[in-house]
Amino acid sequence: MFHGAVPQDPTATEASFADLGLSEPVVRSLDSIGFKHPTPIQEQVIPKALAGRDVIGLAQTGSGKTGAFGLPIAEHLIHGKGVRGLILCPTREIALQTQSFLDVVGKDHKLSTVCLIGGVKLGPQIDDLRKHPDIVVATPGRLWDQFQRKNLKLDRIEKLVLDEADHMLDLGFLPQILRVFEAVPDERQTMMFSATMPSTVENLARRFMREPVRVDLRPDMRTAEGIEHRLYLVEPDDTKACLLALAAEEKGSMLVFLRRKVDAEWATKQLEQEGHPVERIHSDRTQSQRVAALQGLRQGEHRILLATDIAARGIDIPVIEHIVNYGMPDSVDDYIHRAGRTARGAMKGTVSTIATWQAKEDIRRIEKALGMPLPRCVAEGVEPYVERKTTIRGRQKIRRRLT
Repeated sequence: MFHGAVPQDPTATEASFADLGLSEPVVRSLDSIGFKHPTPIQEQVIPKALAGRDVIGLAQTGSGKTGAFGLPIAEHLIHGKGVRGLILCPTREIALQTQSFLDVVGKDHKLSTVCLIGGVKLGPQIDDLRKHPDIVVATPGRLWDQFQRKNLKLDRIEKLVLDEADHMLDLGFLPQILRVFEAVPDERQTMMFSATMPSTVENLARRFMREPVRVDLRPDMRTAEGIEHRLYLVEPDDTKACLLALAAEEKGSMLVFLRRKVDAEWATKQLEQEGHPVERIHSDRTQSQRVAALQGLRQGEHRILLATDIAARGIDIPVIEHIVNYGMPDSVDDYIHRAGRTARGAMKGTVSTIATWQAKEDIRRIEKALGMPLPRCVAEGVEPYVERKTTIRGRQKIRRRLT
Protein backbone atom coordinates (compact mmCIF):
# COMPACT_ATOMS: atom_id res chain seq x y z
CA MET A 1 0.00 0.00 0.00
CA PHE A 2 1.23 3.47 -0.85
CA HIS A 3 2.06 5.51 2.23
CA GLY A 4 3.29 8.74 0.65
CA ALA A 5 6.88 7.51 0.34
CA VAL A 6 7.21 9.37 -2.96
CA PRO A 7 5.66 12.78 -2.21
CA GLN A 8 4.60 15.14 -4.95
CA ASP A 9 7.11 17.88 -5.61
CA PRO A 10 5.91 21.40 -4.70
CA THR A 11 7.24 22.68 -8.05
CA ALA A 12 4.74 20.67 -10.11
CA THR A 13 3.90 22.11 -13.52
CA GLU A 14 0.51 23.28 -14.79
CA ALA A 15 0.27 20.41 -17.30
CA SER A 16 -1.91 17.37 -16.69
CA PHE A 17 -0.76 13.76 -16.69
CA ALA A 18 -3.22 13.07 -19.50
CA ASP A 19 -1.41 15.68 -21.62
CA LEU A 20 1.71 13.50 -21.44
CA GLY A 21 0.01 10.51 -23.10
CA LEU A 22 -0.91 8.50 -20.00
CA SER A 23 -4.17 6.58 -20.09
CA GLU A 24 -7.21 7.49 -18.02
CA PRO A 25 -6.86 4.57 -15.54
CA VAL A 26 -3.25 5.53 -14.75
CA VAL A 27 -4.22 9.17 -14.35
CA ARG A 28 -7.03 8.08 -12.03
CA SER A 29 -4.59 6.08 -9.90
CA LEU A 30 -2.38 9.17 -9.57
CA ASP A 31 -5.34 11.27 -8.55
CA SER A 32 -6.09 8.77 -5.77
CA ILE A 33 -2.76 9.60 -4.10
CA GLY A 34 -2.97 13.33 -4.67
CA PHE A 35 -0.79 13.63 -7.77
CA LYS A 36 -2.57 16.29 -9.84
CA HIS A 37 0.18 17.63 -12.11
CA PRO A 38 3.53 16.28 -13.32
CA THR A 39 6.81 17.66 -12.03
CA PRO A 40 9.25 19.14 -14.58
CA ILE A 41 11.26 15.90 -14.87
CA GLN A 42 8.06 13.91 -15.37
CA GLU A 43 6.73 16.37 -17.95
CA GLN A 44 9.88 16.08 -20.05
CA VAL A 45 10.70 12.38 -19.61
CA ILE A 46 7.34 10.61 -19.74
CA PRO A 47 6.47 11.37 -23.42
CA LYS A 48 9.96 10.28 -24.49
CA ALA A 49 9.79 7.11 -22.40
CA LEU A 50 6.32 6.30 -23.73
CA ALA A 51 7.82 6.58 -27.21
CA GLY A 52 10.35 3.89 -26.28
CA ARG A 53 13.42 6.12 -26.10
CA ASP A 54 16.34 5.38 -23.81
CA VAL A 55 16.63 8.19 -21.26
CA ILE A 56 19.25 9.74 -18.98
CA GLY A 57 17.30 11.85 -16.50
CA LEU A 58 19.08 14.24 -14.13
CA ALA A 59 17.19 16.07 -11.39
CA GLN A 60 17.57 16.70 -7.69
CA THR A 61 16.28 14.40 -4.98
CA GLY A 62 12.52 14.65 -4.47
CA SER A 63 11.84 15.96 -7.98
CA GLY A 64 9.70 13.03 -9.08
CA LYS A 65 12.17 10.74 -10.86
CA THR A 66 10.32 7.62 -9.64
CA GLY A 67 7.19 8.73 -11.44
CA ALA A 68 9.20 9.65 -14.53
CA PHE A 69 10.19 6.03 -15.11
CA GLY A 70 7.46 4.24 -13.14
CA LEU A 71 4.51 5.66 -15.04
CA PRO A 72 5.71 4.65 -18.55
CA ILE A 73 6.48 1.16 -17.24
CA ALA A 74 2.99 0.88 -15.74
CA GLU A 75 1.52 2.09 -19.03
CA HIS A 76 3.46 -0.30 -21.27
CA LEU A 77 3.52 -3.60 -19.39
CA ILE A 78 0.62 -6.06 -19.15
CA HIS A 79 0.28 -8.71 -16.46
CA GLY A 80 1.06 -12.34 -17.11
CA LYS A 81 4.04 -12.42 -19.48
CA GLY A 82 6.84 -13.00 -16.97
CA VAL A 83 9.34 -10.57 -15.50
CA ARG A 84 9.71 -7.78 -18.07
CA GLY A 85 10.54 -4.81 -15.89
CA LEU A 86 13.72 -4.54 -13.79
CA ILE A 87 14.52 -1.53 -11.61
CA LEU A 88 17.85 -1.48 -9.79
CA CYS A 89 18.34 0.73 -6.72
CA PRO A 90 21.38 1.27 -4.48
CA THR A 91 19.52 1.04 -1.16
CA ARG A 92 16.67 -0.91 0.38
CA GLU A 93 14.68 2.24 1.15
CA ILE A 94 14.67 3.43 -2.46
CA ALA A 95 13.59 -0.03 -3.62
CA LEU A 96 10.70 -0.14 -1.15
CA GLN A 97 9.56 3.34 -2.14
CA THR A 98 9.59 2.37 -5.81
CA GLN A 99 7.62 -0.83 -5.22
CA SER A 100 5.07 1.14 -3.21
CA PHE A 101 4.57 3.58 -6.10
CA LEU A 102 4.27 0.84 -8.73
CA ASP A 103 1.71 -1.04 -6.64
CA VAL A 104 -0.58 1.97 -7.04
CA VAL A 105 -0.02 3.01 -10.66
CA GLY A 106 0.10 -0.58 -11.98
CA LYS A 107 -3.35 -1.56 -10.74
CA ASP A 108 -5.17 -1.16 -14.05
CA HIS A 109 -2.89 -3.67 -15.79
CA LYS A 110 -2.88 -5.88 -12.66
CA LEU A 111 0.89 -5.54 -12.52
CA SER A 112 2.65 -7.45 -9.77
CA THR A 113 5.87 -5.99 -8.37
CA VAL A 114 8.35 -7.90 -6.18
CA CYS A 115 11.01 -6.19 -4.10
CA LEU A 116 14.33 -8.01 -3.62
CA ILE A 117 16.49 -6.42 -0.94
CA GLY A 118 19.04 -7.53 1.61
CA GLY A 119 18.49 -7.47 5.33
CA VAL A 120 15.37 -9.66 5.15
CA LYS A 121 14.84 -13.41 4.75
CA LEU A 122 15.17 -15.06 1.36
CA GLY A 123 12.17 -17.36 1.78
CA PRO A 124 9.33 -14.85 1.37
CA GLN A 125 11.07 -13.32 -1.64
CA ILE A 126 11.39 -16.74 -3.25
CA ASP A 127 7.67 -17.31 -2.65
CA ASP A 128 6.90 -13.97 -4.31
CA LEU A 129 9.04 -14.84 -7.33
CA ARG A 130 7.17 -18.13 -7.76
CA LYS A 131 3.98 -16.11 -8.26
CA HIS A 132 5.36 -14.86 -11.60
CA PRO A 133 5.66 -11.09 -11.04
CA ASP A 134 5.81 -8.60 -13.87
CA ILE A 135 8.32 -6.19 -12.34
CA VAL A 136 11.30 -6.71 -10.02
CA VAL A 137 12.67 -3.83 -7.97
CA ALA A 138 15.97 -4.83 -6.38
CA THR A 139 19.28 -3.93 -4.86
CA PRO A 140 22.10 -5.47 -6.95
CA GLY A 141 23.41 -7.92 -4.35
CA ARG A 142 20.09 -9.59 -3.57
CA LEU A 143 19.07 -9.61 -7.24
CA TRP A 144 22.22 -11.46 -8.23
CA ASP A 145 21.82 -13.85 -5.31
CA GLN A 146 18.33 -14.85 -6.46
CA PHE A 147 19.48 -15.04 -10.08
CA GLN A 148 22.34 -17.40 -9.23
CA ARG A 149 19.95 -19.57 -7.21
CA LYS A 150 17.86 -19.82 -10.41
CA ASN A 151 14.85 -18.28 -8.68
CA LEU A 152 14.71 -15.52 -11.29
CA LYS A 153 15.14 -15.21 -15.05
CA LEU A 154 16.12 -11.99 -16.78
CA ASP A 155 15.85 -13.09 -20.42
CA ARG A 156 12.52 -11.31 -21.04
CA ILE A 157 13.38 -7.90 -19.64
CA GLU A 158 11.90 -5.12 -21.77
CA LYS A 159 12.35 -2.18 -19.38
CA LEU A 160 15.57 -1.70 -17.42
CA VAL A 161 16.00 1.21 -14.99
CA LEU A 162 19.02 2.25 -12.94
CA ASP A 163 17.91 4.61 -10.20
CA GLU A 164 20.70 6.73 -8.67
CA ALA A 165 22.69 5.60 -11.69
CA ASP A 166 25.87 7.45 -10.78
CA HIS A 167 26.19 5.34 -7.66
CA MET A 168 25.08 2.14 -9.39
CA LEU A 169 27.90 2.52 -11.91
CA ASP A 170 30.67 3.32 -9.46
CA LEU A 171 33.28 0.76 -8.44
CA GLY A 172 31.20 -0.63 -5.59
CA PHE A 173 28.27 -1.90 -7.65
CA LEU A 174 29.79 -1.98 -11.13
CA PRO A 175 30.80 -5.67 -11.29
CA GLN A 176 27.26 -6.77 -10.38
CA ILE A 177 25.69 -4.28 -12.78
CA LEU A 178 27.86 -5.51 -15.64
CA ARG A 179 26.68 -9.07 -14.99
CA VAL A 180 23.08 -7.88 -15.09
CA PHE A 181 23.62 -6.22 -18.47
CA GLU A 182 25.02 -9.49 -19.76
CA ALA A 183 21.92 -11.37 -18.55
CA VAL A 184 19.21 -9.08 -19.97
CA PRO A 185 18.26 -8.93 -23.68
CA ASP A 186 20.02 -6.46 -25.95
CA GLU A 187 16.65 -5.33 -27.29
CA ARG A 188 15.23 -3.37 -24.38
CA GLN A 189 14.50 0.15 -23.20
CA THR A 190 17.05 1.46 -20.70
CA MET A 191 16.50 4.45 -18.44
CA MET A 192 18.97 5.90 -15.94
CA PHE A 193 18.15 8.56 -13.38
CA SER A 194 20.23 10.41 -10.83
CA ALA A 195 20.74 13.68 -9.00
CA THR A 196 24.41 13.74 -10.05
CA MET A 197 26.22 12.30 -13.07
CA PRO A 198 29.98 12.79 -13.47
CA SER A 199 31.03 12.73 -17.12
CA THR A 200 33.02 9.51 -16.65
CA VAL A 201 29.94 7.75 -15.28
CA GLU A 202 27.72 9.13 -18.02
CA ASN A 203 30.13 7.91 -20.70
CA LEU A 204 30.03 4.47 -19.12
CA ALA A 205 26.23 4.58 -18.96
CA ARG A 206 25.96 5.36 -22.66
CA ARG A 207 27.77 2.11 -23.48
CA PHE A 208 24.63 0.25 -22.44
CA MET A 209 22.11 2.54 -24.12
CA ARG A 210 20.82 3.25 -27.62
CA GLU A 211 21.00 6.94 -28.54
CA PRO A 212 19.66 8.08 -25.17
CA VAL A 213 17.92 11.40 -24.84
CA ARG A 214 19.36 13.48 -22.00
CA VAL A 215 17.07 15.49 -19.73
CA ASP A 216 19.02 17.64 -17.28
CA LEU A 217 16.94 19.68 -14.82
CA ARG A 218 19.47 20.01 -12.03
CA PRO A 219 19.44 23.47 -10.48
CA ASP A 220 22.34 25.87 -10.90
CA MET A 221 23.60 26.14 -7.33
CA ARG A 222 24.85 29.66 -8.03
CA THR A 223 21.26 30.85 -8.44
CA ALA A 224 19.48 28.45 -6.08
CA GLU A 225 17.33 30.36 -3.64
CA GLY A 226 16.48 29.62 -0.05
CA ILE A 227 19.74 27.88 0.99
CA GLU A 228 22.09 29.42 3.53
CA HIS A 229 25.58 27.93 3.30
CA ARG A 230 27.88 27.81 6.32
CA LEU A 231 31.41 26.53 6.79
CA TYR A 232 32.85 25.65 10.21
CA LEU A 233 36.62 25.34 9.95
CA VAL A 234 38.02 23.70 13.08
CA GLU A 235 41.02 21.74 14.27
CA PRO A 236 40.75 17.95 13.64
CA ASP A 237 40.29 17.30 17.37
CA ASP A 238 37.35 19.74 17.49
CA THR A 239 35.09 18.26 14.79
CA LYS A 240 33.03 16.24 17.28
CA ALA A 241 32.58 19.19 19.59
CA CYS A 242 31.46 21.29 16.63
CA LEU A 243 28.79 18.75 15.64
CA LEU A 244 27.44 18.66 19.19
CA ALA A 245 27.41 22.46 19.31
CA LEU A 246 25.42 22.70 16.07
CA ALA A 247 22.90 20.16 17.36
CA ALA A 248 22.42 22.33 20.45
CA GLU A 249 22.14 25.58 18.52
CA GLU A 250 19.73 24.45 15.80
CA LYS A 251 16.24 23.39 16.91
CA GLY A 252 14.71 22.30 13.60
CA SER A 253 14.89 19.00 11.71
CA MET A 254 18.48 18.01 10.89
CA LEU A 255 20.02 15.43 8.56
CA VAL A 256 23.70 14.77 9.29
CA PHE A 257 25.93 13.02 6.74
CA LEU A 258 28.88 11.06 8.09
CA ARG A 259 31.39 8.89 6.28
CA ARG A 260 31.62 5.95 8.67
CA LYS A 261 29.22 3.77 10.63
CA VAL A 262 31.40 4.15 13.72
CA ASP A 263 30.94 7.94 13.56
CA ALA A 264 27.17 7.54 13.30
CA GLU A 265 27.12 5.24 16.33
CA TRP A 266 29.34 7.56 18.36
CA ALA A 267 27.29 10.63 17.50
CA THR A 268 24.01 8.88 18.30
CA LYS A 269 25.14 7.93 21.79
CA GLN A 270 26.59 11.36 22.51
CA LEU A 271 23.54 13.25 21.24
CA GLU A 272 21.21 10.98 23.21
CA GLN A 273 23.20 11.68 26.36
CA GLU A 274 22.72 15.39 25.77
CA GLY A 275 18.98 14.96 25.45
CA HIS A 276 18.51 15.25 21.69
CA PRO A 277 15.88 13.05 19.94
CA VAL A 278 18.08 11.27 17.39
CA GLU A 279 18.23 8.17 15.19
CA ARG A 280 20.68 6.78 12.64
CA ILE A 281 20.72 4.71 9.48
CA HIS A 282 23.66 2.80 8.06
CA SER A 283 24.31 -0.57 6.47
CA ASP A 284 24.49 -2.47 9.76
CA ARG A 285 20.98 -1.42 10.80
CA THR A 286 18.17 -3.87 10.05
CA GLN A 287 15.56 -2.95 7.49
CA SER A 288 12.88 -2.40 10.13
CA GLN A 289 15.25 -0.12 12.07
CA ARG A 290 16.03 1.93 8.98
CA VAL A 291 12.38 2.31 8.04
CA ALA A 292 11.49 3.31 11.61
CA ALA A 293 14.30 5.90 11.68
CA LEU A 294 13.09 7.55 8.48
CA GLN A 295 9.44 7.43 9.47
CA GLY A 296 10.31 8.86 12.87
CA LEU A 297 11.94 11.92 11.31
CA ARG A 298 8.96 12.45 8.98
CA GLN A 299 6.53 12.25 11.89
CA GLY A 300 8.58 14.36 14.30
CA GLU A 301 9.40 11.56 16.74
CA HIS A 302 13.03 12.67 16.53
CA ARG A 303 14.49 15.75 14.90
CA ILE A 304 18.01 14.55 14.09
CA LEU A 305 18.83 11.76 11.67
CA LEU A 306 22.44 10.59 11.26
CA ALA A 307 23.24 8.76 8.05
CA THR A 308 26.20 7.42 6.17
CA ASP A 309 25.99 8.73 2.62
CA ILE A 310 25.23 5.41 0.92
CA ALA A 311 22.48 4.56 3.41
CA ALA A 312 20.75 7.91 2.83
CA ARG A 313 21.16 7.85 -0.95
CA GLY A 314 17.95 8.86 -2.68
CA ILE A 315 15.87 9.02 0.48
CA ASP A 316 13.31 11.76 0.23
CA ILE A 317 12.13 13.47 3.43
CA PRO A 318 9.93 16.43 2.46
CA VAL A 319 10.89 18.89 5.23
CA ILE A 320 14.50 19.09 6.39
CA GLU A 321 15.56 22.45 7.75
CA HIS A 322 19.27 21.80 8.27
CA ILE A 323 21.78 19.64 6.40
CA VAL A 324 25.10 19.02 8.15
CA ASN A 325 28.16 17.61 6.41
CA TYR A 326 30.40 16.06 9.06
CA GLY A 327 33.48 16.34 6.89
CA MET A 328 33.67 17.69 3.33
CA PRO A 329 31.76 15.69 0.71
CA ASP A 330 33.90 13.76 -1.77
CA SER A 331 32.88 15.95 -4.71
CA VAL A 332 31.04 19.09 -5.73
CA ASP A 333 28.21 16.92 -7.06
CA ASP A 334 27.84 15.26 -3.66
CA TYR A 335 27.67 18.66 -1.97
CA ILE A 336 24.98 19.84 -4.39
CA HIS A 337 23.07 16.57 -4.05
CA ARG A 338 22.98 16.84 -0.28
CA ALA A 339 22.10 20.54 -0.35
CA GLY A 340 19.13 19.72 -2.57
CA ARG A 341 17.45 17.94 0.33
CA THR A 342 16.60 21.23 2.02
CA ALA A 343 14.89 24.45 0.87
CA ARG A 344 12.28 22.63 -1.21
CA GLY A 345 9.95 24.83 -3.22
CA ALA A 346 9.54 28.19 -1.46
CA MET A 347 11.01 26.91 1.80
CA LYS A 348 14.36 27.92 3.24
CA GLY A 349 17.12 25.76 4.67
CA THR A 350 20.69 25.67 5.89
CA VAL A 351 23.68 23.60 4.77
CA SER A 352 26.49 23.52 7.34
CA THR A 353 29.82 21.85 6.69
CA ILE A 354 32.34 20.94 9.39
CA ALA A 355 35.83 20.76 7.90
CA THR A 356 39.53 20.98 8.71
CA TRP A 357 42.54 22.46 6.93
CA GLN A 358 42.97 19.16 5.06
CA ALA A 359 39.87 19.96 2.99
CA LYS A 360 41.20 23.27 1.64
CA GLU A 361 41.15 22.24 -2.03
CA ASP A 362 37.69 20.68 -1.74
CA ILE A 363 36.42 23.93 -0.22
CA ARG A 364 37.82 25.94 -3.11
CA ARG A 365 36.15 23.67 -5.69
CA ILE A 366 32.76 23.99 -4.01
CA GLU A 367 33.12 27.76 -3.74
CA LYS A 368 33.92 27.93 -7.44
CA ALA A 369 30.82 25.89 -8.28
CA LEU A 370 28.62 28.07 -6.06
CA GLY A 371 30.12 31.25 -7.44
CA MET A 372 30.70 32.59 -3.94
CA PRO A 373 32.83 31.94 -0.86
CA LEU A 374 31.37 29.68 1.81
CA PRO A 375 30.64 31.98 4.78
CA ARG A 376 32.93 31.11 7.70
CA CYS A 377 30.99 30.57 10.91
CA VAL A 378 31.88 29.81 14.52
CA ALA A 379 30.07 27.27 16.69
CA GLU A 380 29.51 28.26 20.28
CA GLY A 381 32.34 27.07 22.51
CA VAL A 382 34.49 25.78 19.62
CA GLU A 383 37.60 27.66 18.54
CA PRO A 384 37.78 28.28 14.78
CA TYR A 385 40.74 26.93 12.86
CA VAL A 386 43.76 29.23 12.69
CA GLU A 387 46.19 28.70 9.83
CA ARG A 388 49.76 29.06 11.01
CA LYS A 389 52.56 29.82 8.63
CA THR A 390 56.12 29.80 9.95
CA THR A 391 58.90 31.44 7.92
CA ILE A 392 62.62 30.72 8.17
CA ARG A 393 63.67 29.93 11.73
CA GLY A 394 64.04 33.01 13.87
CA ARG A 395 61.77 35.16 11.73
CA GLN A 396 58.32 36.34 12.64
CA LYS A 397 55.44 33.82 12.77
CA ILE A 398 52.42 34.84 10.76
CA ARG A 399 48.98 33.84 12.04
CA ARG A 400 45.91 34.26 9.86
CA ARG A 401 42.37 33.47 10.90
CA LEU A 402 40.26 31.90 8.17
CA THR A 403 37.01 33.00 9.78
